[in-house]
This record gives sequence, C-alpha cells and structure tokens, in this order.
Amino acid sequence: MKGFRYLAGVATLELESSLCVGCGRCVEVCPHQVFRMAQKRAVVADRDACMECGACALNCPAAALKVDAGVGCASGLIHEWLRERKIPGFNGGGGCCG
Repeated sequence: MKGFRYLAGVATLELESSLCVGCGRCVEVCPHQVFRMAQKRAVVADRDACMECGACALNCPAAALKVDAGVGCASGLIHEWLRERKIPGFNGGGGCCG
C-alpha cells in the first residue's frame, strides 16, 4: 500500500543518474521512500510521493539530485504546522498555495 501522495506529475525532483555515486544517502533521508537502489545507483521509485522537502538534494555528495524545495503545498503545510505550534524563531509563512 502506498503512503503519502502528492499531486501526480508535478514534483520538481530531478535525478542525474550519471552523477550518482551509489552512496544511498537519498534512500536514507527521504521521508516518503521516493528512492531505491538498483544496480548500485539510486533510482526514483515513486516520484509522486515526493513532497519536495529537499532532504535528498541537500544530502547528496555528488549533486546528482535537484528539487525546488519549499515550493507548492508541501511547503505551505509545513509552515502552517510550525506556525500553529508556535515554534520559537519561526515568524510565520503562508498557508497552502499562497
């Protein structure tokens, strides 16, 4: 059974497989199992599960991953969660989609 679903076909995630060194860091840090390892390289297993958090790109030592982190509704939901919990140092941010 699939877990979290984002909007189909809209994730900005890009994987340049020729740059992948096969460290598996993206598999470790992705909260939604977007990646898996195949033939000693990362592959995108479930692109539509990507919430564009950017953890994969930030942790890729080979810069094989790109994603426009903080775009779309995923960012809005995270900011709203932080605002509601009155996290120290968080000044706000818009709700979903604007």
